Amino acid sequence: MTISTSAVGHLNDLERSCRHPKNLSLVGLSVRLDPLNVDTHSVDLFKANLSEDNWKYLPYGPFDTLESYQNWMRPYCSSDDPVFLAITRLNDNKAAGVASYLDIDTQNASIEVGHLNFSPLLQRSKEATEAMYLMMKWAFDNGYRRYAWRCNASNIPSRKAAQRLGLSFEGIFRQAGIVKGENRDTAWFAAIDKEWASLDRCFRSYLSKENFSATGTPIKALSAMTAPLLYKVDDSL
Repeated sequence: MTISTSAVGHLNDLERSCRHPKNLSLVGLSVRLDPLNVDTHSVDLFKANLSEDNWKYLPYGPFDTLESYQNWMRPYCSSDDPVFLAITRLNDNKAAGVASYLDIDTQNASIEVGHLNFSPLLQRSKEATEAMYLMMKWAFDNGYRRYAWRCNASNIPSRKAAQRLGLSFEGIFRQAGIVKGENRDTAWFAAIDKEWASLDRCFRSYLSKENFSATGTPIKALSAMTAPLLYKVDDSL
């Protein structure tokens, strides 16, 4: 079998060298993301996540005691997949949320962001947006072709958050799981590498000082910037 030169070139274009995110730290202007650590992060995170609402769509929690929370956390501190990161606000140096990379496929250059748990200190904040930007930027800067997000299809805030960040809706897997004794339909979202340059410009524009008023209110919403970039699934077939 003879492979044409153009075909070889196409195959080479798909070959990537993707770094694994184990032991990764990311530093921005308002937040820092570090490998989850029981001694460093558990007390702040436990105090910040006492509300049961924070655990509604997660397969674990809430936790009644610091000890039970630490017992849950320990195996994830050394896990290769998912790789958990603690999100620390630089203004007070307190961990206020967690996120992870998971389904890490360095061969096919695909990675997912998940296990998101933002405390009330972090929710709907510029810091939360920057944390998500740093994670997405790292993935595409390190050779990944696909950056995915999945959530319970009933979790409307999460679905809106994914699209606000520029991840396009790809469909729903019906009856994909059972979580805490209830059926879970899973909604899928993703951004791909060819979309990243445009999304990066959106994030930079949104996070710039010029986009925020003296009271800290954004002048232009990120969702307004990313909406024109969202991929529309062709369901005409």
